[in-house]
Amino acid sequence: QVQLVESGGGLVQPGGSLRLSCAASGFTFSRSTMRWYRQAPGKERELVASISSTGGSTNYADSVKGRFTISRDNAKNTVYLQMNSLKPEDTAVYYCNALYYRDSEIFTSSGQGTQVTVSS
Repeated sequence: QVQLVESGGGLVQPGGSLRLSCAASGFTFSRSTMRWYRQAPGKERELVASISSTGGSTNYADSVKGRFTISRDNAKNTVYLQMNSLKPEDTAVYYCNALYYRDSEIFTSSGQGTQVTVSS
């Protein structure tokens, strides 16, 4: 059974930092592409960042480039999102998503999300 469990969300003041974690199980993590999405109330889901299976390639939305860093630890089956210089517009539910292979087919799965609120 595939599980993705996010943690690390919370309330932070503008300019502050948070580190999100996503613990994965039930698939070959080291062969997966991992992504962080976010969705704010009344807005469409937005792809925030992605990282390749080895961690050698990362991509970011323009809105977070230079402030957020995605990383992974394949030994711990965990992906991270370090968020610095947070702004009120970063307020959203953040979801971890996996693209993984099983029997030569590709699947996708997301976690339940963690709330990030940036407010003074």
